[in-house]
Amino acid sequence: PDGVWIDSDLPRFVKLKREKGYRYTMVYTIREGETLELTCLVTGHPRPQIRWTKTAGSVSDRFQDSSVFNETLHITKIQRHQGGRYYCKAENGLGSPAIKSIRVDVYFLDDPVVTVHQSVGEAKEQFYYERTVFLRCMANSNPPVRYSWHRGRDVLSQGSDKGVEIYEPFFTQLQGETKILKLKNLRPQDYANYSCIASVRNVCGISDRNIVFKLTNKTVSPSIKLLVEDPIVVNPGQTVSLVCITTGGEPKPTLSWVSSSDRLPEKSVVKGGTLTLPAITSDEAGVYSCVATNNVGNPAKKSTTIVVRAMKKGRFWITPDPYHNDDNIQIGREVKISCQVEATPPEELTFGWLKNGRALRSSERMVITQTDPDTSPGTTNLDIIDLKFTDFGTYTCVAALKGGGIPEISIDVNISSTTVPPNLTVPRGKSPLVVQEGDTVELECLVSGKPKPIILWSRADKEAPMPDGTLQVESYDGVLRIVNVSREMTGSYRCQTSQFNGFNVKPREAVVELIVQYPPSVEPVSLEMRQGLGRPVAMNCRVLRAHPSRVLRYEWRLGNRLLHAGHFDQSDETEYTVKSLNREGWGEYTCDIINEAGAGRCTFLVTGKAYPPEFYYDTYSPLWQNRPRVYGFKLQWTQMNPNAVDRIVAYRLGIRQMGQQRWWEQEITVEGTITKGELITHNLTELIKPEAYEVRLTPITRFGEGDSTIRIITYSAPVNPHLREFHCSFEEEPICMFTQDKNDDFDWTRHSAATRDTKYTPNTGPSGDRSGSKQGFYMYIETSRPRKEGEVARLVSPFFNVAPKNPYGITNPPAYCFGFFFHMYGKHIGTLNALLRQKGQAATEGPTWSLSGNQGDHWKQAKVSIHPTASFQVVLEGIRGPGIEGDIAIDDVTLEEGECRDLPAISEYRNIRGVYP
Repeated sequence: PDGVWIDSDLPRFVKLKREKGYRYTMVYTIREGETLELTCLVTGHPRPQIRWTKTAGSVSDRFQDSSVFNETLHITKIQRHQGGRYYCKAENGLGSPAIKSIRVDVYFLDDPVVTVHQSVGEAKEQFYYERTVFLRCMANSNPPVRYSWHRGRDVLSQGSDKGVEIYEPFFTQLQGETKILKLKNLRPQDYANYSCIASVRNVCGISDRNIVFKLTNKTVSPSIKLLVEDPIVVNPGQTVSLVCITTGGEPKPTLSWVSSSDRLPEKSVVKGGTLTLPAITSDEAGVYSCVATNNVGNPAKKSTTIVVRAMKKGRFWITPDPYHNDDNIQIGREVKISCQVEATPPEELTFGWLKNGRALRSSERMVITQTDPDTSPGTTNLDIIDLKFTDFGTYTCVAALKGGGIPEISIDVNISSTTVPPNLTVPRGKSPLVVQEGDTVELECLVSGKPKPIILWSRADKEAPMPDGTLQVESYDGVLRIVNVSREMTGSYRCQTSQFNGFNVKPREAVVELIVQYPPSVEPVSLEMRQGLGRPVAMNCRVLRAHPSRVLRYEWRLGNRLLHAGHFDQSDETEYTVKSLNREGWGEYTCDIINEAGAGRCTFLVTGKAYPPEFYYDTYSPLWQNRPRVYGFKLQWTQMNPNAVDRIVAYRLGIRQMGQQRWWEQEITVEGTITKGELITHNLTELIKPEAYEVRLTPITRFGEGDSTIRIITYSAPVNPHLREFHCSFEEEPICMFTQDKNDDFDWTRHSAATRDTKYTPNTGPSGDRSGSKQGFYMYIETSRPRKEGEVARLVSPFFNVAPKNPYGITNPPAYCFGFFFHMYGKHIGTLNALLRQKGQAATEGPTWSLSGNQGDHWKQAKVSIHPTASFQVVLEGIRGPGIEGDIAIDDVTLEEGECRDLPAISEYRNIRGVYP
């Protein structure tokens, strides 16, 4: 395929205000917030598929909008970050894809911001009295901004005032491009209103922006005060109000609140300098800052921390006597009970101990301590020295916060003769555990001992996450439950005791092997095979992977009928061949490859359906009109893979008017055999102007109907395909699809001599159309005021397709004769040019025909041969002369195939320049 760009002058392209120099460069400029449309016109057969990307195919930069697969990419309210290079990629499976790119510049101008600073080291309370001051102006923009300064109504420029210096714009990483005004040793006249005007020279219609700053001897940076404590400790559910007030600043500072979590809670309320957090939660704890700004000096910032009380995760562990190599609790030896709670704030955490419900105080044999917060925060220990039988019982650790309002956490620990360390075993028959993919499985470790600890499950064979995505899973009963087990979960799983809620001893562990069986994965899963009668069909089904890998057998079927079965030996594939296809051989073939876990299935749909036809969209001048109310259309197509199935004997053509339900159908008989790439033509007639139609084309073989293809036919001003010529006399308002150029200075005007006002300029312009009729219409340029010398008007024809010899490209560029009648009468006549525009090519060549000056009060004919190599347009360009008596008119524009014949004699014209045959 050959991808080309449609020019922005066409109605389907976005209308942009652009400088004329941008017209043929591959850069589009657009104002932020406007709608961008990029249209990529593509030729090629079969019709190419189009995809838009913002980089050269990067998946991450592809758009989510459906327009990315259309010829036109539509972006509403474009934003500055959407500028960049856009790529249109067209491919149809033949050769390399066609790729065209264009850069989009999004133009914008933000409101400027003025900040005021004093030279470093001179700051005092009233630091702008007789001090050096810098006014910095900054505005984000594209293209680069131009700044200007005003003091009151006076323009400030470098050298205009000895007390003022203006620094040229410079770029900083944090503030972008800036313009600095320096006031040296402030004088009384320096206290004034300063205006910074930011301009992008009205590009894309963006007007200038300005900001005014009033500098006085009271101008000072902001200062604030927080009327709250730091930190603020509250209970969950309380309402917290933070009050911030300004204590100084001119102009009056603006107050705002920010939090350490980047944004304030959704339910927070800010009113003036007060921030209210209703029903606060633990998630909303953090640092909150009040910021005051007035663009003078640096912003003022004061912060406070909100702490929300909370306790969670109460745990305990028992540590036997560390001085003996024994994990058991024994009479006469030491034992330590530890209790841990996560608390906020940690300094408010308090612990108490009970024995059998009665308060326990620290003594020589019962030593209560609290662990260093840096070593083990939120932990208390009870050391029982020289354990006795009377020490057996239930010990309770009670955690609370001093501020109250939070429920206490109580943890019971039983110390008795039955308190023994844990042990882990895997039940008989539970390892290895063989399951089927998709089952729910329970991996089990039996834990003995008292108290029973928390069990931690993890992968033992590799560093991989558990099924829930974490590295460890806690279990209180020793069971790991996996729902919908998959083949990736095969492997070794470790169960391990935790020190929490148990003994603080060397962890016990055991391993469970999990084996997940799954049916064979095969290819192809589904494949359509098209074949004609009497031809062989070979189907191959291959095993990719399976567990167990020993495959038991395979079975080939047509429908429910068993065709062939067998066992695999060393091969990993099986093949079934139909030597000569008959009508009974069409249908769905399946191959089931079976192991202990189930079956994998290859499916082959053997059919004689013909492939779909492929409409040809680059037909030269497909539409014609012989009668006023109806039109005809030349429908062309090729057949995809015509030799893959039996000979196509006919096509079923369906057509219906858009918006209607009823289809009209007919059969188009095909004589002989269609060859690959053969262009087939059928003329559609009696189509109602200007309705659009949906056309459906279906090939027919001995098998029956094949795959259908649908396209839409729309009406447009036709180029007659039989006469091979285009003619326009401008008698109807649509002016034969001619359009006005968007980048010229003024427009051509459609008029007739009967309606034209000749009082203003009587000595110029025609007295009738080319045929002499005063009622006939023609196009002309009106050169009266306010038109100026040298201004240009361009009239652009519709696109004409170059007629190829075959659907796959143009070998020798064809010749066309472009003709028109012109009238150039008046002493101020300028120039009339004829130009050729071709798709995808810059208009760097001069006019193909050009004429200047007064040619008399007569219509004359011009003809010029052109040789386009791509779809093209012709352009008639009128240039205004030195005065008002310079109207130029044209009429009866024609375009015919072949070189021009019977050319007007060159001597008929004066002042001819450019190329002329």
